[in-house]
Amino acid sequence: MKPKTNALSWLLLSLVVIVLDQLSKWWALSALQPAGTPHPVIPGFLNWTLAFNTGAAFSFLANSDGWQRWFFVLLAVVISGVLAVWLSRTPRGDWKTALPLGLIVGGALGNVIDRLHASQVTDFIHVYFREWNYPVFNLADCGITVGAVMLVVFGLFQGKAKG
Repeated sequence: MKPKTNALSWLLLSLVVIVLDQLSKWWALSALQPAGTPHPVIPGFLNWTLAFNTGAAFSFLANSDGWQRWFFVLLAVVISGVLAVWLSRTPRGDWKTALPLGLIVGGALGNVIDRLHASQVTDFIHVYFREWNYPVFNLADCGITVGAVMLVVFGLFQGKAKG
């Protein structure tokens, strides 16, 4: 019998992202009380600041009536399923596709756990400079963002190499 050569084993990376995300949120919930209080890490640039988000990125739909919780859970589960199918059709050695997909799936499911457990996502990483403030985020968001950027960058370079 021929061994599987697809990239589904990269879902182990997703599991690592989920575990690190959930552990970091547990730490934030226990160490950064009360919410909204900045804890300087790199003064003038980075604080740990506990925050909660019932919406999506940049608090999109955060002020809705609660339906957005289930919408974002469903969206993340469907997208993660599609990406898992993509991994199943990707050769195991194609790390330029598998690595970003694994990061995105892990990040999406990390935030789903929060939405299912607490009806909101726990955030705590606050980057700022002078009057500029980036919205507070978490490690799951990092996985999604880094994975998406990697997919785009690798896709652009892969396209040029073939041309």
